[in-house]
Amino acid sequence: MGTTLLENIDTLATFDESRRRLNNAWILVRDNQIEGLGEGSTKPVEADQRIDLTGHVVTPGLVNTHHHLFQCLLRNVPPMQDTNLFSWLDIHFHHMSEVRDEDHYSATLVNHAELLLSGCTTNVDHSYLKVNDMQHDTQIRAAREMGIRFHLARGSFTIGQSLGGLPLDHIIEKDEDVLVDTERLIKTYHNSEPFSMTRVDNAPCSPFTVSSHLMKESIEMARRYGVGNHTHWAESPDDHAYVMATYGKSSVRLAEDWGWVGPDVWYAHGVVLDDEEVAILGRTGTAVAHCPNSNMYTAAGCCRVKDLLVAGATVGIGVDGSAANNSSNILDEVRNAMMLQRVFYGADALSPTQALELATLGGARLLRRDDIGVIAPGKAADIIGVDLRRNISYAGGLHDPVAALVLCASGKVDLNMVNGKVLVSRGELVGVDLPTLIDRHNELAAGLVQRTEKRYNMALSDLQWRRAYPYDQRDD
Repeated sequence: MGTTLLENIDTLATFDESRRRLNNAWILVRDNQIEGLGEGSTKPVEADQRIDLTGHVVTPGLVNTHHHLFQCLLRNVPPMQDTNLFSWLDIHFHHMSEVRDEDHYSATLVNHAELLLSGCTTNVDHSYLKVNDMQHDTQIRAAREMGIRFHLARGSFTIGQSLGGLPLDHIIEKDEDVLVDTERLIKTYHNSEPFSMTRVDNAPCSPFTVSSHLMKESIEMARRYGVGNHTHWAESPDDHAYVMATYGKSSVRLAEDWGWVGPDVWYAHGVVLDDEEVAILGRTGTAVAHCPNSNMYTAAGCCRVKDLLVAGATVGIGVDGSAANNSSNILDEVRNAMMLQRVFYGADALSPTQALELATLGGARLLRRDDIGVIAPGKAADIIGVDLRRNISYAGGLHDPVAALVLCASGKVDLNMVNGKVLVSRGELVGVDLPTLIDRHNELAAGLVQRTEKRYNMALSDLQWRRAYPYDQRDD
């Protein structure tokens, strides 16, 4: 790949140990790593490629710690627009049952395109759905095509409605099948080396969708391989009520019984936590993926970010699934993480820089990666830049360029470099035919909803027939 010199950077926020900010700065990238950085005339004379970043603010690439990629097929579906979590899921499960592998491939491309354009360089997908011809391998292939750093968190449903869970019975898997396939994916794709582009984590979906047996067995297996462990936990008042009624104790206390605490564990949401549970997460080094837009959309509540950080827990940022957010814009998520903390806990609860730190250093720590999340020699060349001169959102707001990324809502970057390769240049994806990708995705999304409506209407008609004629033995 050679050398690339990013030069004339107006403001460089390194997020290193000293939280240095450099002006008129430069970064020298060699192949996929940062070789050096500095200010002014100290920059190298020779480089294979030079990129002028006059007027830009530059930061480490952002880390998205929780997503469900297939859900961008189901953005803005009317029946799901005004419901809380469990009602939303009840509708959503019907749509899930009709997802196909081509749909998932397209969703992976589309979501990663949006994430890259909004500054994400590392993405985690909590991939809990496996129906019809879907394959988790397809997501890894699509992520590699887009060039993003990718963690596949292999999720699952294993308890359906007939066993007291929430999912429809025909979309669940067997515990043993999940364990076998998770192990296969780890052996086939997981790369624990520094700068790796593909990792696999263990991720049973939630306490209301999988068995206690799977939770316990899967984390034992994951720890044998040294991979991370992810799940939805303390997600909402609905979730809290289910766990209390089913297991007789609150979420984090239950998680501790099952071994689901520790620095290799992170929860999505972590909204319903009492003081003792916050202390448990801090004491054990357990992490939380804070998903503010999703929490607002489903009226789930607000994660106690400041309290968790004070207790010693790690907090990252997650966009969550696009059907629970209707977006995959991580800069927008960072902004709302700050805003939501202020609504609940005061104007000084979270500063703009602290919010960015959650999405850089916080995400890296959550994933137990010391190769990303910071701009420093020897780290991965995952770098984003925003031209503050080009976007009207920043007009008059250049007094603090780094804070402007959060306070002045833009949601788009002009440069995104992942692993030393420029994937977004001048605000546009490099080498991606975005209009064609969008058109095809819209076709697939429409087809998915049409299939769902057909299945739902057939099921409803059959139910009404059987109620009217309970002894009828017509063929199905």
